[in-house]
Amino acid sequence: MVNQGDGPHGGIRGGGAAEGLGGDLHLELSDGPGGRRGALIRALRDAVRTGRLAPGTRLPPYRSLAADLGLARNTVAEAYAELVAEGWLTARQGSGTRVAARAEPPRPVRPPGTLTPPLPRRPRYDLVQGAPDAASFPRAAWLASTRRALTAAPNEAFGPGDPRGRPELRRAVADYLTRARGVRAEPDRVVICPGFAGALRLLGRVLSGTIAVESYGLGFHRSLLADAGLGTVVLPIDEHGARVEELAATGAGAVLLTPAHQFPTGGSLHAERRAAVVDWARATGGLVLEDDYDGEFRYDRQPVGAVQGLDPERVVYVGSVSKSLSPALRVGWMVLPAHLVDAVLAAKGERESWTSALDQLALADFIACGSYDRHVRRMRRHYRRRRDRLLTVLAERAPHVRVTGIAAGLHAVLELPPGTERTVVQGAAWQGLAVEALGPYRHGEATGVPGDGLVVGYGTPPEHAFSGALDALCQALPPAR
Repeated sequence: MVNQGDGPHGGIRGGGAAEGLGGDLHLELSDGPGGRRGALIRALRDAVRTGRLAPGTRLPPYRSLAADLGLARNTVAEAYAELVAEGWLTARQGSGTRVAARAEPPRPVRPPGTLTPPLPRRPRYDLVQGAPDAASFPRAAWLASTRRALTAAPNEAFGPGDPRGRPELRRAVADYLTRARGVRAEPDRVVICPGFAGALRLLGRVLSGTIAVESYGLGFHRSLLADAGLGTVVLPIDEHGARVEELAATGAGAVLLTPAHQFPTGGSLHAERRAAVVDWARATGGLVLEDDYDGEFRYDRQPVGAVQGLDPERVVYVGSVSKSLSPALRVGWMVLPAHLVDAVLAAKGERESWTSALDQLALADFIACGSYDRHVRRMRRHYRRRRDRLLTVLAERAPHVRVTGIAAGLHAVLELPPGTERTVVQGAAWQGLAVEALGPYRHGEATGVPGDGLVVGYGTPPEHAFSGALDALCQALPPAR
């Protein structure tokens, strides 16, 4: 493999893949004495001196490097030999040519009296919301699905991707959502995207005007809308979810909701309000953007069906596997009204450049063979046990703390006395615990929900660290008054 610039200072990449030895390396060859041999020696010295080639690194065989760079074999062999003689490299029969151990670049000398800046302390425990238990990813089942999917995949799956997403995944998603979430979905209405944020970016390119957003939510999502040139107005929430009866007064043409589990306060949208927001959309030609956040993880009663089922032509349903499987997969989906499909595909482009086709194929098999359902059921039990442990510990050690938003999801909200959020978060940091305040998620009016509070994510810690995380949390909470 060779990648050479236009002039004598161009970067050259040499590799020994042809002989199965060494690795690719990037060298900057410059003009100077000694011709090409001298340029190669200087480039290798510089790479070792600066630490780009670490001690013990095996270099490509000189025959391979010479062939890749278009040099005579003797030129590379002589360069290697000179650097061995100088002590930069070592050469042993059967071991190849390597960077010498004593060629490690010297550490910079710090002037007297200069203090070494302290490294940021990494929290020992993590109760930040937003991530599932990474240790519970179903590796064996995912590997089996990946193997089956690759074996069965048509050749065209390895070419440029369809912006709609793989048909196998769109069919599997449509079937699953119809069965499990009450969504009215057809494969030709499903567009694959890299999670909710990716969906919001695409929708921001096709929508215009003003969107109403809940008074608690992620500032990141509001920024995505603003970056797309859309205005936002705040819709207050209370213990029954967004107060959708106030939509008419906002003048918004669309509304972004988390009906299954309001983020982050944790309530669900009341049945009357679910019907009311659909009536508003029908009467005004408006659009509901439904973020099915935590829709699959309800603990105290059956999951609430999606609002989209009430009117598929007025609701955009968005979901992903970020919480149910892993955010590392970067796979989500939109179920679109018919009039938006072409516009969203045009905004996405002619080819799929967002989500790996191989991950899509594996997920399609994972859903179709029942592994996804089994995993969700298993994780629902796992997270419910986590939630119950959190509630038990708080009841024993901090009974004065009110806990809300516990009927679903991977986090709970702990109500705090007014004005104590920052102090408690700082106290948690002293205990080695990362946890978030509720305040930064607030950007409007709310009633019947905590003013000051903590957003405690109980899905993130590995099992061995969960007890310690709960202990640190209790240590940080303010005492009863």
